[in-house]
Amino acid sequence: MMSQEMWMTEAHKTIELMGTKIRLSFKGQFADRWVSEACTMLKRYEQVFSANNAFSPLSALTHSAVKEPVVVDSELYELIKIGKAHSLAPNSFLNIAIGPLIKLWRVGFDEARVPSQSEIDSVLACLDPAYIILDDEHQSVFFAKPGVEIDLGAIAKGYFSDKIMDFFKQKNPLSAMIDIGGNLLVYGESPKHSLDWDVGIQNPFLPRGHSVAKVKITNQSVVTSGIYERTFEYNGNQYHHIFDSQTGYPVENNVASLTVISKTSLDCDIYTTKLFGMPPKRILDSVNGIEGIEAVVITVDGQLAVSTNLRDKITLA
Repeated sequence: MMSQEMWMTEAHKTIELMGTKIRLSFKGQFADRWVSEACTMLKRYEQVFSANNAFSPLSALTHSAVKEPVVVDSELYELIKIGKAHSLAPNSFLNIAIGPLIKLWRVGFDEARVPSQSEIDSVLACLDPAYIILDDEHQSVFFAKPGVEIDLGAIAKGYFSDKIMDFFKQKNPLSAMIDIGGNLLVYGESPKHSLDWDVGIQNPFLPRGHSVAKVKITNQSVVTSGIYERTFEYNGNQYHHIFDSQTGYPVENNVASLTVISKTSLDCDIYTTKLFGMPPKRILDSVNGIEGIEAVVITVDGQLAVSTNLRDKITLA
């Protein structure tokens, strides 16, 4: 009889999808099969959730949901519902109804530009997430105002990461990892054969791959959002991709990057966006009051601060 360990295999795969690199790892029985199935899941998610593909079910809502309620895929409905709830929270900088503003600026694309004030004013009235009307019984979406458009880009990668990891966990891995363009989620034994995984936190002032610190995580996710990620310059001014839907302009504060650590990658996505527009101290005060959430804030002037429970798990580079 062969032991279970002898049947253990490892599979590692990197694919280009959703406009980013996705890395998958699985160690356990039938590793190649489960990684292949995870890739199939991710391709379906791209088809359903894309805001840039005019034929995706999410994009189709822009034209059809203003006329009548539209029944959508159960997972798409689930994420819209979660996103709307957090978008309506007081002082939240997460807003899934921000689609029209994102398409106006086009940050991260070749045609990025600074819109006129009149263009910005024309879409501000469409950015209220309360205009997204949901029906749990029918799992339908309706837009109460013409011009409303959903963009799930701030939270979709975390949602996908959690779904893939849930799938992996069903297969009893010794270890598993998924990294969707910086949304990192790990489970089980690390490459160093311990439960602690050492994860670098990007230095926002240096090219990718330069860490400012390392943090230890166990069966958790790490997500960093920063003003350095997608930018463009116009008339000597630098503009980034994190927007304030009250003003219509990129968020202005003293935060260069915000890293959030949690058991789920979706929570990381939610809170990196939800809190980003706050001053650094207020971000940390908020995180210290949320169970299971930890954070690292790096300010524009190079200061680094961490939430209370993370202090013994972080090492400066």
